[in-house]
Amino acid sequence: MMDQLAKESPKSAKSLRKEIEECGRELAYLQRKCRELEIPVLIVVEGLSAAGKGTIINRMIQPMDPRGFKVSCIASPNRDEQMRPFLWRFWRRTPSADRMAIFDRSWYRNLLDVEIANQLNEADLKKAYSDVRAFERQLRDGGTVILKFFLEISKKEQAARLAVLQENPATAWRVSDAVLQRHSRYNDYVKAVAKMFRETDLADESPWHKISSESAKVATSLVLRHLVDALTARVKERKKGICVQAGKQPLELPAFPKSPSFKDADMSLGLRKREYLKKLESRQDRIQELHHELYRLRIPLVIVYEGWDASGKGGNIRRLTEKMDPRGYEVIPVSAPNDVEKAHHYLWRFWTEFPKAGHITIFDRSWYGRVLVERVEGFCSETDWKQAYNEINEMEDNFRHFGSIVLKFWVHIDKDEQLKRFRAREANPHKRWKLHEEDWRNREKWHLYEEAAEEMFLRTHAPKSPWSIIEGNCKRYARIKALDVVIEAIEKKIAEKT
Repeated sequence: MMDQLAKESPKSAKSLRKEIEECGRELAYLQRKCRELEIPVLIVVEGLSAAGKGTIINRMIQPMDPRGFKVSCIASPNRDEQMRPFLWRFWRRTPSADRMAIFDRSWYRNLLDVEIANQLNEADLKKAYSDVRAFERQLRDGGTVILKFFLEISKKEQAARLAVLQENPATAWRVSDAVLQRHSRYNDYVKAVAKMFRETDLADESPWHKISSESAKVATSLVLRHLVDALTARVKERKKGICVQAGKQPLELPAFPKSPSFKDADMSLGLRKREYLKKLESRQDRIQELHHELYRLRIPLVIVYEGWDASGKGGNIRRLTEKMDPRGYEVIPVSAPNDVEKAHHYLWRFWTEFPKAGHITIFDRSWYGRVLVERVEGFCSETDWKQAYNEINEMEDNFRHFGSIVLKFWVHIDKDEQLKRFRAREANPHKRWKLHEEDWRNREKWHLYEEAAEEMFLRTHAPKSPWSIIEGNCKRYARIKALDVVIEAIEKKIAEKT
């Protein structure tokens, strides 16, 4: 629907110029306030070819401090970006708490192009739009202000502007074959844009501002006014301490009835050393073979390790990777977020570490810290960690839509075994560094962590990214079980691909 502001009576050039100047001054002030109040801002400028996106962005940023924003011009994905999920390159560019991110074209341009080129079937396109809605909602729920503008021009005006660009040697390069092809399929793009609005124009959350750009000054005035109104409202909310979630419907928590539970774990399971060594060699040889197949078939593998302190996660990971090609995997140790990570959405640092197609990333602790450590220690609100269940499931859905294998291990030991290992570390000068005061404090909250882990299983044990409880009182048994789960999952995925 055409922007309401565009329906107002025509204004004189003088009044438009005055309005633009006033909005510019307000925008400069609001940029400073957003930075002070740590309000991240994301602005999307989309539109038909030659609609004037660059002009609008240039006029938008003129009054602002250039140290406080970054403009990203989005072209077709390069080779590296094609080897990761669709939203990976956009997650990496999301703004920190003191910045503005301005997108000259975005994830929407990619979806329009692939639809016109028939590169996605209807079901996959629906999935992609679902992923986009989840992406934007997660950012909004994390406090980001999102504004989306779509600049419209008629086919006749588009042709005239392209002709002017072609006539000038300094700008002719901008009229590429791809641009001309888009112009020739103007009506197809208009239909695809209409579908895009139906899928993503969420009136109360992230509406599209559809603006005619036949007049650059009118369009500029409208865009700046929307920016000023939206940022003014958010600054007032923040000053009053109003939560962006206030007034929303109660959270609907996901549940997977077949989720695993600690009470079903048999902690007496074990392996004798001779049997263990024999099984270890055969499993590691098989993992080595399958690693090559993952690379050949361009299948990414994500493995999450969670578990109790001293449960043996590190030793488990070492046996898993011992015969892998080190160029094809990476282990990411996850600790408390640093200042840069704290300034972004909590999922940002995990998205940025997603492996290329054919590679493996192993997380030693992970995004599940949101519903474990942060929940138990009070580092986030109850709304935050409850909200995280859906956000985590959506992120893992994104990974799977890309064809990834997602495996999640909880390495489990009982409380007596943990105490035994703590005492052993304390007595061994070569391992004493692994024991911290925090480990003892966490042990005192065993029941709270156990309760949080049980709910984590219930809320995130999705059929295609299930949890496996690895009984770890016997380290040898735990290592073999984890290897067996990885082998089975890779073999199943390869069978599906071939």
